[in-house]
Amino acid sequence: MARPKLHDFRRIVVKVGSSLLIDSGAGEVRATWLAALAADIAELHRDGRDVMIVSSGSIALGRSRLKLPRGALKLEESQAAAAVGQIALARTWSEVLGHHGIGAGQILVTLQDTEERRRYLNARSTIAKLLEWRAVPVINENDTVATNEIRYGDNDRLAARVATMASADLLILLSDIDGLYTAPPGSNPDAKLIPVVDSVTAEIEAMAGAAGSELSRGGMRTKIEAAKIATSAGTHMLIASGKIEHPLKAIAGGGPCSWFLTPANPVTARKRWIAGSLEPKGTLTIDAGAVTALRAGKSLLPAGVIRVDGQFARGDAVIVRGPDTHEIGRGLVAYDADDADRIKGRSSPDVMSILGISGRAEMIHRDDLVVGTAPA
Repeated sequence: MARPKLHDFRRIVVKVGSSLLIDSGAGEVRATWLAALAADIAELHRDGRDVMIVSSGSIALGRSRLKLPRGALKLEESQAAAAVGQIALARTWSEVLGHHGIGAGQILVTLQDTEERRRYLNARSTIAKLLEWRAVPVINENDTVATNEIRYGDNDRLAARVATMASADLLILLSDIDGLYTAPPGSNPDAKLIPVVDSVTAEIEAMAGAAGSELSRGGMRTKIEAAKIATSAGTHMLIASGKIEHPLKAIAGGGPCSWFLTPANPVTARKRWIAGSLEPKGTLTIDAGAVTALRAGKSLLPAGVIRVDGQFARGDAVIVRGPDTHEIGRGLVAYDADDADRIKGRSSPDVMSILGISGRAEMIHRDDLVVGTAPA
């Protein structure tokens, strides 16, 4: 497959590691570098693209603000340092993006937020709303509460999960190296940059070795793991150097990097997962008008539901059947079974008075719905 171009993509996640963002000696943000990156992000934003940032740096900034000594930190010390650093990190991103008239929204996630469907849908909805408002979500692992047993430990894989959760079509990992090499370039002068990886094979994984930066928790191996997560969900990924100023502009100009390609796209990959990989926990029977609306690409509203069967929780997969009981499709439901039964057949404005909360307008959002072909 040919090497893509940056302007081909509409929704982009940019991952920034601690070793790029923070001057380890001074314990402060690399202000000039970050300003240049923010200018690159602003240019993408002005062109109408959705941009999300996965940013490390909270623990490093917290250490600096608290004047902690060098060396390994205990878990509770890391968590406390992150609590201080998260405020500083959020303010930093807010200021550099605000300089370009762009709002920033902080989202702190844990492993469970991307693995448990209910929390996954909550995080996905928050990201979607920020993008709708043309704000830039700035996402980081919530190091203040994550323990060693329930954390990612590196933001490469976290960025890949965020990219798939947000249906991004491109993930950019800014690194201290400009891509994947046939061998570690620091020790092998014959190592060559691989510009395009069509699929992550065992040979590609072997090339990653254990090479990586000493300043960050993620190395090339975690980047290859991120590539496997992203490309399997329909998201292209690239690794490029972040040690230069205006790294995104360099990528757009054809600068050196490694592209990891996927044959799918985020929407079809996600819908394939919904249709074939999840066990349905219940059934929604809908009226003829709702069937027509779903086949036209609309979401399923409570008003179109005439019957609710099964015990399911918000985020579970359910089967959608027409009034003749034929299966129309499958999707991730936005309400628990009991609440779905209470609001079936009712208009969206009635949901708040019935449930006592504003709730969501859709029973199943069209992005979470797979509709089969109509019978001949």
